[in-house]
Amino acid sequence: MNTPADRRELGMNQPIARRDFLNGVAIGIAAGVSTLHRAQAQNTPTANEPALRTGLRGNYPAAVDEFDAIRQGKYAASPLTDAEMQEDYDLVIVGGGISGLSAAYFYRSALGPGPKILILDNHDDFGGHAKRNEFHYQGKTFIGFGGTMGIETPYPYSYGAKALIRDLGVEVERNPEFINRDLERKYGLAAGTFFDKEHFGEDRMVKGNPRLPQFFAKAPLSDAARKDLIRLHGKNPDYMAGSSAHQKRATLAKMSYQDYLLNVAKMSPDALPFFMGSGGRNNKRVDTTPALEAAEHGLVGFNGLNLELEQEFNEGSYLFHFPDGNASIARLLVGRLIPEAVSGKQSMDTIVAARIGYDKLDDPNSKTRIRLSSPVVRVENEGAHVRIAYRNGGKTCGVRSQYCILACNNALIPALMPEIPAHQKEALAYPVKVPMMYTNVLLKKWTAFQKLGVSRISAPCMYHPNAFLDPGSTVGGYQGVTTPEEPILCHMIANPNKPGLPRKEQNRHGQQELLSTTFEQFELKIREQLARMLGPGGFDPAEDIAAITVNRWPYGYAYTYDTLGDPDVPPEQRPHVIGRQRFGRVTIANSDAGAAAFTNQAIDEANRAVQELLLLQGLT
Repeated sequence: MNTPADRRELGMNQPIARRDFLNGVAIGIAAGVSTLHRAQAQNTPTANEPALRTGLRGNYPAAVDEFDAIRQGKYAASPLTDAEMQEDYDLVIVGGGISGLSAAYFYRSALGPGPKILILDNHDDFGGHAKRNEFHYQGKTFIGFGGTMGIETPYPYSYGAKALIRDLGVEVERNPEFINRDLERKYGLAAGTFFDKEHFGEDRMVKGNPRLPQFFAKAPLSDAARKDLIRLHGKNPDYMAGSSAHQKRATLAKMSYQDYLLNVAKMSPDALPFFMGSGGRNNKRVDTTPALEAAEHGLVGFNGLNLELEQEFNEGSYLFHFPDGNASIARLLVGRLIPEAVSGKQSMDTIVAARIGYDKLDDPNSKTRIRLSSPVVRVENEGAHVRIAYRNGGKTCGVRSQYCILACNNALIPALMPEIPAHQKEALAYPVKVPMMYTNVLLKKWTAFQKLGVSRISAPCMYHPNAFLDPGSTVGGYQGVTTPEEPILCHMIANPNKPGLPRKEQNRHGQQELLSTTFEQFELKIREQLARMLGPGGFDPAEDIAAITVNRWPYGYAYTYDTLGDPDVPPEQRPHVIGRQRFGRVTIANSDAGAAAFTNQAIDEANRAVQELLLLQGLT
């Protein structure tokens, strides 16, 4: 569908908010949301607020334009003289995401408010992957997450991470109060699976639990595929009879879930497309997820093997989700670091509605400053100081600091600091960041979802394997929608990859795909997919879309190890452990340094990096 007529039918010629702002900066909240309404009435957002910008966001082009020049060594020679070092600080932090902000929090917690701290970030907003998308339309405000969604983790939160979350005023035990399930209950909405004609012979939406025989009876499948899917989703025999539990685990650790399904469980290849959207965390798909990991995550086909799987840690009470995801965590941190930028002491009950004074972030009178749109291009130890060069407003600028924490994309560090040892460079180059794309589409109405009886859609072979209505959690008084005739955010997730390649190569392919695709091309994919999935419910892509924000993350989440593609070595020999070693007066944070894409990992790595600096100063 790429002819001019097709594009008009999809609405590609419609004047929606793509690259600027939606309806200027109109204010207002649904009448029933009095708390948020009063707060925002007092704190009018300005057109400069990054959360209001639509079109291509996330790692948007200007935020990563310098990356190639950095890698190619353009700034390897000291780009500035001592005389050009314009400011002096006690600590400079490279990266204003959760890890960088947490590092500033821990440093101030240890040394008090005295030290001068500067946080430099290449984006026009703080928070890193914790990104807020905000839309104002027809007198209402709609808030979505453009990156990290919540603070949940399968691993225990450390004392330091728990203390930080508690100090920010987040009462995680209250999360169940704010989960918004009203739409599903009131309108009888359920999960749906979209079968596409390219892989299943026809476009068809099937509502219901995709594990039950009656679901597969309605799906467009061959008889062989239907029979095998019903078998796999039921009680399975022991496909590895004769092997011990230990032998089974060892074998499964070294084969992909795809190989297990096809070669061990003897599933028909006709059924494989149903699993194309399945796999493990961080863009692992059916062909790159170890079969053992699939079993541990409860995927189908293993319940007859008697594996005696280890119970994963699950701190069930340690979950929390704001309407804007972890952007509210970042905003709370900024409120602690620079109180003048967020009026009043904020908590989980107030931060969603709070406005950020972006003009206060880099106030010369503040002990802690955040300088946005300032990509760092060179970091260099120099005696009792660290020299940091960065780009801002088309010019190369410089600051001098006693210490520095690199809470940025760890893969860039060898180019930022070419003096580091070769073995550390090699370790830092080992992982490949996971590409991801979180898209928020503001729909003028969601009657098509209602007519189809679905609130979330799995589309295993489409560009966006997942799409769902996002009414938002109700924390802070937020409530985005109540009836199908009202606007709502539709959240779509894409994980670009290249099936058949090793996982790291798939990540590299996905990175390049996101970097080379224009917003117009993304928009076309979005409109086409929504039209195909929701068309039978009356959805009109030319009329029903009010705004689109594409949060592309070519340099997305931290790389995590697995038993298929990574060597089994002692923890101290893992690349992330070698790569994060202190170099002179520079320490390294970011979740990359913990090889885990979780908020608590970003916080813990910040704490470790600060502790290393305190130890260097003889303070711990």
